[in-house]
Amino acid sequence: MGLTRRDNARRAWGWLPPVALVLALASCAPQAALAPVRPAAPVTEAPIAPPAEDMARTLDRLFLDDARAEQALDPQGALERGERLSAEQFRLLFTSELTDRLRDANAATLARLDRIDRARLDEPHRISYDVFRAGKLDEKAQLSPAMEALTGPRPFNHFGGFHVEFPGLVSAESAMPLEGLADYETRLALDRALPFVFDTAIARFREGMASGVTEPRLTVRNMIAQIDGILAQPVARSPFLSPVRAFPRTIPLAERRRLAQAFTEAASGSVYPAYRRLRAFLLTEYLPAAREHVGLATMPGGDRLYRMLVRQHTTLDLDPAAVHRIGIGEVARIQHEMEGVKTQLGFTGPLRAFFDHIRVDPRFHPKTAEELARGFEAVGHKVDALAPRYFLHLPRTPLLVQAYPEYRARYEAGGSYSQGAADGSRPGVFYFNTYDLKSRFLSGVTTLYLHEGAPGHHFQISLAQENTALPDFQRFGGNTAYVEGWALYAETLGYEMGFYKDPMQHWGTLDDEMLRAMRLVVDTGLHTQGWTREQAIDYMLANSGMGRSDATAEVERYIANPGQALAYKIGALTIQRLRRKAEDALGPRFDIRRFHDQVLMSGALPLPVLEAKIDRWIAREQASQTE
Repeated sequence: MGLTRRDNARRAWGWLPPVALVLALASCAPQAALAPVRPAAPVTEAPIAPPAEDMARTLDRLFLDDARAEQALDPQGALERGERLSAEQFRLLFTSELTDRLRDANAATLARLDRIDRARLDEPHRISYDVFRAGKLDEKAQLSPAMEALTGPRPFNHFGGFHVEFPGLVSAESAMPLEGLADYETRLALDRALPFVFDTAIARFREGMASGVTEPRLTVRNMIAQIDGILAQPVARSPFLSPVRAFPRTIPLAERRRLAQAFTEAASGSVYPAYRRLRAFLLTEYLPAAREHVGLATMPGGDRLYRMLVRQHTTLDLDPAAVHRIGIGEVARIQHEMEGVKTQLGFTGPLRAFFDHIRVDPRFHPKTAEELARGFEAVGHKVDALAPRYFLHLPRTPLLVQAYPEYRARYEAGGSYSQGAADGSRPGVFYFNTYDLKSRFLSGVTTLYLHEGAPGHHFQISLAQENTALPDFQRFGGNTAYVEGWALYAETLGYEMGFYKDPMQHWGTLDDEMLRAMRLVVDTGLHTQGWTREQAIDYMLANSGMGRSDATAEVERYIANPGQALAYKIGALTIQRLRRKAEDALGPRFDIRRFHDQVLMSGALPLPVLEAKIDRWIAREQASQTE
């Protein structure tokens, strides 16, 4: 997708990985020039280096200043955060002016960072420095003219595109404040500015048409279908009119009537025509010019872009061919384990037949929502009892386990995690899905809880945001390889916790792990080896128990969001490798609780920063053994 301000804010906060990790700077203070001594001249002394505490405070100020600069240049992020956004700021979306401002802000921050002597920082500040610098260097690379030429002309697609997010961002149910007359006027101005924003996006799409940098036809058709869904809603019942259906009492009746008329005119005269114009452009101009093939390798510069995206999402500079081979090896390993578990479950036929068998065998499916809930609660109680054996720090934030509300369940995944408040005033919530119970699997209860709940996302996210000693970008930021890698690693703790002695639960974790392994094969296959959409779907069907609709949705996600799906397995494999390294180096002195503390207590780190931290910890532990 194109480079939006929201993307850049996340890059700066470590949401995306480094282009190059610079772990040290020149540590010497500048020296006074040596010159012949003249009797009449005063003696010039070398400048005194500032105290280490001052250096740390300077770094902390830089973090705060950069956060303010980031937010000021993040129109879409401001909408998501519920901040008041002027129409003038909104019109910056997709413009070259916004890109120029981003480059200037990035250069200014890096210049200030270069004046900080990393060697004079304490250990926590060095880690923060490394995370921050990695993100800023990554941002610099992605804002380069060469990369912007490959991302800017593709401002959005069907996977999380601005065109489909905008209705929700401006609805009465969004985070945007609608507390008084001024808020309503500000919100109304966004509707009136939308035609300008879409026209800017169309101009960027046309740049790509001229250079050959286009979306595949698959995503264009999906965008057109999404717009059709938006336009099919009557104006009066659309999200754009929802603010006038939820007036606060503070707005007088006469003003309500005026605003209702103004919102109706803006939706009818600005918003809907803008969507119709975007649809017409996509159908008549862009679709014929779009790529026939879905992989980035068929787009000019696509190979280079994919390498950057792999680095962006995994925080590692990886060869896609090597990732493909790793995936094939993991698929084969997991299939071998599946064969054994399948036999333990009493099935003697081929693995592909077992995939079909468990879809209809009633013992694999919950009969009631309560049965599913009891399964998750039982796992939760056992994890609570075992957690002190594996963790020195436990989250203070409570964890609730509950089903999705009925109005959401049909459109949600099998489970998800909603983080709690940093001060503990709102619990974290592990949601599970009870819609269409016959499609839910009891075999997945343990692995889903460990991943989405404890000790997966709930532990990692809560421990980070509860740690007020960390800067905000470490408390609340992250990158996919670490966040999802930890959650997938947390699933594997079920082996030593004893959960997978039950063959059904063992099958469930292998089934989930298979999806993450297949992603390594399919994503790289699509974007570097010329795989077609159908070839990718067939591969997933042949190697897992997925249904065709699920496999299709997965593949179309990888087409629209290249590289992101690699992060899960790459992150987990990295954490598992670091644990083995520590176990081998420390032998019987290895303490799993202390290892997990090192992984978790600095927030979500880029994987090279995490590895450097673990290496330093191993060295300290070894040194303490010899004392």
